[in-house]
Amino acid sequence: MRRERKYKLGVLGLAFLLMFGFYAGGGRGAVDTAPPAPSWFVPCFKLPDKADFCGEPAPLDSQDVRERLDREFTIVTQSHAQVYLWLKREQRYFPWIEGILSRAGLPADLKYLAVAESDLTPHAVSRAGAVGPWQFMSDTACRFGMTCNPIVDDRYDFQKSAVAAFEYLRHLHGIFHSWTLAAAAYNCGAKRLQTAMTLEKGSSYYDLVLPRETERYVFRILAIKEVMENPARYGYYLPRGEGYPPLLFDSVKVSLPGPMPIIAAAESAGATYRDIKLLNPELISGCIPMGESTVRVPRGKAGQFEKGVAAWKAAFKPVEVVHKVLRGETLDSIAKHYNVSKVQLCKWNHIVGNKLPVGRKLKIQR
Repeated sequence: MRRERKYKLGVLGLAFLLMFGFYAGGGRGAVDTAPPAPSWFVPCFKLPDKADFCGEPAPLDSQDVRERLDREFTIVTQSHAQVYLWLKREQRYFPWIEGILSRAGLPADLKYLAVAESDLTPHAVSRAGAVGPWQFMSDTACRFGMTCNPIVDDRYDFQKSAVAAFEYLRHLHGIFHSWTLAAAAYNCGAKRLQTAMTLEKGSSYYDLVLPRETERYVFRILAIKEVMENPARYGYYLPRGEGYPPLLFDSVKVSLPGPMPIIAAAESAGATYRDIKLLNPELISGCIPMGESTVRVPRGKAGQFEKGVAAWKAAFKPVEVVHKVLRGETLDSIAKHYNVSKVQLCKWNHIVGNKLPVGRKLKIQR
């Protein structure tokens, strides 16, 4: 009995010693609780002492302003893949943009809006419905001369949308007399900015309470400008030749008796469907609209394309379909259904205005 009790106490003692050794050592297999020394560190860059947009300085003596800029600056400097894509894409787009701005007498810093808006990509679409590299809403785009219909949407055209964006920004600068406020209005709308300035009795972007996206907008542009103008300072090095080259193309004016399928245009130019879509991103349907158009084709293909279009026109035979208007349909919805424009629909059917009686038969050329 006594021997059995000694045996049990010995087993318990041995178990205690084993458990003590396990936990004192830091757990299973642990030998050293000190973390290994890192072989590299994530860099933390100092905020620049000065920042300006279009020559208008940001008041960095304000701690609030410094912290708001520091947020965007930190995000941008650490967005390694995105910064490299900006540096590659700028070589394709910035020379052309800078030439337009210079000839128009506008500040060069306005080019950074396209980076903030779309990362310099033509096919960007926001949740709110803004479209293209300069992120236009359809009503604003139409107000500044762009076409927006089910066949052609100029908001995707980098050149046309850039010219419209600069015209819009000049208009906003005329209202607010400040490029910083003009940029803010470009983001949230002139009326929204005017309302905030009136209610808050403020005249500086940096002092206003605005929608969250707009409060960050100019700071993001300032951070983008700083990094793109001084990439090496923040650890970015793009080897020569790694940037994206300009798109090379010939522009050809055409007059079409009916919608020309993009695949037919591609075959006429000796190009691919993708070639034509890449050079003409505004063609959002599968065809080039009837009437006058300017089509971009790969450099050196203009003559071949013109001959191909002439052959297509000679063989073209319009097909007319009849559509009976149903309840709830509009000119816009019918035009979208048949991949034609509202203007064409009205022209074919001698329609003035927007009234469309139920049961009316419309002629549509395909």
